Amino acid sequence: MKMPMKIDTEMFAPCGMNCMVCYKHCYTKPCEGCMAENKGKTKHCCKCKIKDCVQSKGLTYCLECSDFPCKLIQTLERSYNQRYCESLIENSKIVKEHGIPQLMEMHSQKYYCLECGGIISLHDKVCTECGKKIK
Repeated sequence: MKMPMKIDTEMFAPCGMNCMVCYKHCYTKPCEGCMAENKGKTKHCCKCKIKDCVQSKGLTYCLECSDFPCKLIQTLERSYNQRYCESLIENSKIVKEHGIPQLMEMHSQKYYCLECGGIISLHDKVCTECGKKIK
């Protein structure tokens, strides 16, 4: 899958994840983002407690909540920091200060394969097009 010129704002998940660079979106039939229907999503995405929490509070993003960052986000944050060197809390802070389009622009550059223009998956650091592993 080639990196689009502009990443759709629907690909920003409530937790701060950019679904466009998720391994599920990159390597399989792409899902339409976190808040879209569950078709094509992994089980953990379908059963996401963070998404359920946001919806139950009538919010769109965790960053809108007075409890942000709550225990659910902090747990996910530790995992993403350790496993993928990515901060979902920092992503959310960027969105709060500059908007979703700014974060998506940053990610379209950060996860762009210079070899072929593909998307580098956040989860395994492999390009969707040429298969090159990025360090």
